[in-house]
Amino acid sequence: MSSPLYDDYLRIQKRRLRIVSLTRLSVLILFLALWELAAEWRWIDPMLTSKPSQLWTSFRELAFEGSLFKHTWISGLETLVGIVISMLLGTAIAVLFWWSTFASKVLEPYIVVLNALPKVALGPIFYIWLGDRYSIYGMAVAISVIVTIIMVESGFREISKTKLKLMGSFGATRFQMLRMVLLPASVPHFIATLKVNVGLTLVGVVMGEFLSSKAGLGYLIIYGGQVFQMNLVMVSIMMLALLSVILYGIVNLLARYARKKYNHES
Repeated sequence: MSSPLYDDYLRIQKRRLRIVSLTRLSVLILFLALWELAAEWRWIDPMLTSKPSQLWTSFRELAFEGSLFKHTWISGLETLVGIVISMLLGTAIAVLFWWSTFASKVLEPYIVVLNALPKVALGPIFYIWLGDRYSIYGMAVAISVIVTIIMVESGFREISKTKLKLMGSFGATRFQMLRMVLLPASVPHFIATLKVNVGLTLVGVVMGEFLSSKAGLGYLIIYGGQVFQMNLVMVSIMMLALLSVILYGIVNLLARYARKKYNHES
């Protein structure tokens, strides 16, 4: 049985969590209310900024037509594919750098340069090479794969070398060290990298849709700006925010599952 002090501590923590959640909701409601009032009282021009009531009307119209959820689904699918490709490719290159010190020393300067390069400059190249559809995946992967390589390789370096030397003393091969020690011990780093990649890949997808797409939330934002429909732009941005929350929630669920499995196996 738990002690009364511990029960009091749990109650205090739950109360604090409720207060934090209510405060967050209150901040959002206050922001929307001020936005609505500022547009109604002409402190701001609703033609340029829209207002929450108009956004709700536009959301219902687009949702009823089905086009909003179609474009959201397209952007979400592109983001998921970009995350998977970036994680697999980035992890493979990080493993190569760990496996071969020579390859690491030769290629790491190029990784640093690519990381500093503004990825939007690659947009026209991807469009010519991959076409209007697959260039979006190219942009998404280009933005997130370099960060994946850097973060995963950094995680590999933090793994205790004592364990690897111990396995080597018992005759373990390089592949056995990778499979039995390095990859399982790097689960927390994979989770952290995955969380970062959610935002980076979504940015890459939207940038790719800005440049070449005929569908997706990025396309809706560009189209809404061209025809001066700020309601469409704002609703698309809100759906992007919602999509990022959903993707981050999925990553958190995967992180919990991975942590439980890792702790159980260790």
